[in-house]
Amino acid sequence: MRRVLIWIVTVPLALYLALCLAVWIFQDRLVWYPGPPPTATPAAIGAPFEELVLTSADGASVHAWHIQADAPRGAVLVCHGNAGSIEHRLEHARAFRALGYDVLLFDYRGYGRSRGRLSEEGTYLDGLAALEHLAARGFDGRRVALYGESLGGAVAIELARRRPCAALIVEDTFTTLPDVGARVYPWLPVRWLSRNRYASLEKIGALGTPLLVAHSPDDHLVPFAHGERLHAAHPGPKAFLITSGGHNGGGFLQRAEWIESVGRFLRAHVDAGGDPARSAAQDSGSAGAPDPRGEPR
Repeated sequence: MRRVLIWIVTVPLALYLALCLAVWIFQDRLVWYPGPPPTATPAAIGAPFEELVLTSADGASVHAWHIQADAPRGAVLVCHGNAGSIEHRLEHARAFRALGYDVLLFDYRGYGRSRGRLSEEGTYLDGLAALEHLAARGFDGRRVALYGESLGGAVAIELARRRPCAALIVEDTFTTLPDVGARVYPWLPVRWLSRNRYASLEKIGALGTPLLVAHSPDDHLVPFAHGERLHAAHPGPKAFLITSGGHNGGGFLQRAEWIESVGRFLRAHVDAGGDPARSAAQDSGSAGAPDPRGEPR
């Protein structure tokens, strides 16, 4: 009987520990879902563009498209989420270009035509390479806005820590990656196992960059509370745009008025040339609670 009890306890425990070990070893496959090389280009949206292969500080090869606007007000660097590739962000490029901004789409190493070993730090280095390209084309930090969706929001927040920029937009972005993992896998000690942190909540409190948080209450993967906590932790000029739809099917692109809300935010800060006084004056009401009508405040 004692031997049976030992087996009842030890076998499930051993299997659970083996599962935890497997998750720790193979967790990168649960974080990043790289898409294949793009088959469409910005020509599909009628936009002139330059195809680029950038080199990150550690030697990774970063495939990118620099999409040009007529007489651009500035540039928007798009940091995409953890799945797909830049061809799936062409509608974002269309919207930002229509608002009057050049757009730089880039794929993280291992995504699309980009090459290199994926890691959290690697995604940051790839974003920095994209920023360096924009600087070389005359878009210094005062004329650059960072936009990130989901995991890309965490990348954009880290880029804003490392380089000056005029504005930061994060959409459906999480507080930390382990917070999301713990919700999806409540039966695993995700916070102990995670090598990749993307700890946006602890970083955003040190940023003075004007911030727009866009989040949907219908997002069941990254709950609305994540966006609220990021917004609350940011000490500088900020706004909150309430959207709708699920994590992969929602966002500000759904409605013309939401796109225009994003445009107003960009014009207030990017076109202010990075002047904190002007940005604060134009955003004097932005620190309030989220507006249920979907307007930034």
